[in-house]
Amino acid sequence: MNKKFITSSALLLSLFLAGHVSAQEKPEEKPASLTVYRVTPTKVNDLVHTKLDVSFDYAKRYLNGKEWVTLKPHFYPTDSLTLDAQGMDIKTIALVGTKGNTPLKYVYKDNKLFITLNKKYTNAEKYTVYIAYTAKPDELKVKGSAAITDAKGLYFINPDGTDKDKPTQIWTQGETESSSAWFPTIDKPDQKTTQEISMTVKSKYTTLSNGKLISQKPNADGTRTDTWKMDLPHSPYLFMMAIGDFKITKDTYKGKEVNYYLEPKFAPYAKQIFGKTPEMMKFYSETLGLDYPWNKYAQVVARDYVSGAMENTTATLHGEQIQKNDRELLDGNEEGTIAHELFHQWFGDYVTAESWSNLTMNESFATFGEVIWHGHDAGKDAEDRSRYEKLQSYISSTKNGESPVLARFHYADKEDMFDNVSYAKGSVILYALKNQMGDDAFYKSLNKYLTTNAFKNGETHQLRLAMEEVTGKDWSPYFNQWYYNGGHPILAVDYGYAGGKATIKVKQTQDSAVQIFTLPIKIDIYAGGKKISKEIVINNREQTFSFEVSTKPDLIDFDVDKIIVGELNDNKVAENYYFQYKNAPTYANRIEAIQFIMQSKAKSGQQILLAGLKDPSGDLRALSIDGLNLEDAQIKAAALPILLQLAKTDSDTEVRSAAISKLAETGDQSYKELMVASTKDKSYRVTAAGISGLAKLAPQESLTALSTLDQDTKDHIAPSIATLYINDPKDEHQDFYANIATKGNRNDVFAVIGQYFQYLRANTNPSVTEKGLKNIKDAIERLKLQSYLNKQLTSAYEATAQGKSTQASSANGEAKTNLNKQAELFKKAAADLGKE
Repeated sequence: MNKKFITSSALLLSLFLAGHVSAQEKPEEKPASLTVYRVTPTKVNDLVHTKLDVSFDYAKRYLNGKEWVTLKPHFYPTDSLTLDAQGMDIKTIALVGTKGNTPLKYVYKDNKLFITLNKKYTNAEKYTVYIAYTAKPDELKVKGSAAITDAKGLYFINPDGTDKDKPTQIWTQGETESSSAWFPTIDKPDQKTTQEISMTVKSKYTTLSNGKLISQKPNADGTRTDTWKMDLPHSPYLFMMAIGDFKITKDTYKGKEVNYYLEPKFAPYAKQIFGKTPEMMKFYSETLGLDYPWNKYAQVVARDYVSGAMENTTATLHGEQIQKNDRELLDGNEEGTIAHELFHQWFGDYVTAESWSNLTMNESFATFGEVIWHGHDAGKDAEDRSRYEKLQSYISSTKNGESPVLARFHYADKEDMFDNVSYAKGSVILYALKNQMGDDAFYKSLNKYLTTNAFKNGETHQLRLAMEEVTGKDWSPYFNQWYYNGGHPILAVDYGYAGGKATIKVKQTQDSAVQIFTLPIKIDIYAGGKKISKEIVINNREQTFSFEVSTKPDLIDFDVDKIIVGELNDNKVAENYYFQYKNAPTYANRIEAIQFIMQSKAKSGQQILLAGLKDPSGDLRALSIDGLNLEDAQIKAAALPILLQLAKTDSDTEVRSAAISKLAETGDQSYKELMVASTKDKSYRVTAAGISGLAKLAPQESLTALSTLDQDTKDHIAPSIATLYINDPKDEHQDFYANIATKGNRNDVFAVIGQYFQYLRANTNPSVTEKGLKNIKDAIERLKLQSYLNKQLTSAYEATAQGKSTQASSANGEAKTNLNKQAELFKKAAADLGKE
């Protein structure tokens, strides 16, 4: 699964600026002591084959199902069977026999079926149970997680067709244990079963499931029954169905079907969105030494999906954010997500984590798969950027070097496992291990793990044993440090030079409760025009290393390969960073140098930022643009021609938009023509920059330019429009914000809700305030954004209420009345959010 956390930094910053509230929400408090050891569920019975025949009641949001589930005792003889079955009406349970079905006694309690079999079976005997049932997912009371926002298993999207802007769809989401909300099963990842699903649907709809479509049968009532069969075993949480008006775009990999299921209006862009999939399959197959193991691969896009994407075996389901037209694709794609889910077909589907405690065997690997794909596809810079971003994502979620264990057998809820440890941290731990082991040995070890455990389950110990068998080396110290203990090192590094020796003092400053780490580190010392390469091992709280050099080093590049899974704080000075950018130009070194210059605001660093305008990485060109000080006449004279060229011709729309915005900041009217031209650009991002830039140079003209844009463009640049209207808080602009609040998806709403609040704060009409605050509250409830927004908005509302009251105390007449009314409305809204 690729989790899709909402990015809150822009919103929180806008709220902070508007209402002086905290810019970062405190982490959710966890129990002080997690004492329950999460054992792998005991196998009493093993799933063997699952056959389903299902149809749908759109009006009631029900699934009517028939199931034939074949099982056998795992080892010990048994005369009972327990199945997970969440929120169902059970109509019949019977043992299937050659002479007919025999009813079985059962008790249905706490979402489990306790079935008494007709006799005691041994593990040499298979038996098949027939179950007739109705699944009622919308009546099921379940909770999701930060990564998976809902857990009812089966989803009816716009089933009655009343929303004209949304297609009618049905889709499933099994992870973690939600497949049992639409068919009875043993809903644990350590179960594996083959599968056959027959779906009876309206003839106009397309279906998708795991495996191969083996038959399509038209029915007399205008429906059609599609049967999908999966001959290879996989876990129940990976079962899937998707039903809707999808148009299929066909592709292939080595003769196997590779298909893309999209809404018809996006079908023309299917190859632009998913077209690299066959090359990804080839790359992963060759890298792992194991060809893509399934008979087909499909990707389908669903509306209102509860996460980012899900790696259902042979049939990945994506959220609608991946569905883009050609204009949207100019501003970026979801290629990382596509790569992530595909890598799961090996790590997660072919070999599945034995338990949720071992989720790292699924998610760390899929995230690692993203990193190496970027390297293969776009070069080392892209790979280094990807893993740098994973590391920063992990570190940003920690404090004092503390974090949960990667292979985690103590947790409050299985959903807690879907965090930055299992995803981001785990991926960079794997990358560091690859670096230490060497690529050949590392990938040979992955092949050993996969082939040894094919169509079964795996855990971290099996990975370690595979690596030891391949390399002949004991990897227990590495696994003990990174998999079975938590946290990360925080290194304070002091560089010195005296008496012809360069010294490096290293202190591990992470919290005393966190382990002391052993870290093999490569170092490059640049001195006297030469580079001296050394290797050291850090294994104590404090250590000092010294090396003979000819002169004071220009730079000591600590951790040359940038594989430390942790934080590094050192005493480098400006000149070291300038030298670093030019002479030790890994991606991490370059971004670190640019960030230092931006934070220090040193005049001498501006020359590096000028060089950064030509950096090979687009994000670093954009970062360099942001850091330029155009108040410096010399820098301005050198930068403006380059910025103008970047604004017009750079291949990266992030760079173009950053250059446009920077030029607009000059206030120079000569750039007005550029701004006007940018508002007509094919890139939505560039158009947004043009509108915002024009607002700085000619505010009234920006509103005129905005009025000429088609609705599609307006929809795509909504955050820029939302910001524009803050400075023009007329009553009629309420409709713009209201439309997004009432109809927009999670990302749409999140992108403008901070500006909506600021617009309401700036507007002086209490009726606008009242309606707007209600719109925001309704949007939060509709999209389940309470955990993201309530705390920040409560603080912002309270601060605004206080500010309005203060303004009212010095106002008169109608203005005073309106301000007091607004103060009460904000105060009440804060109280309402605070209750939830």
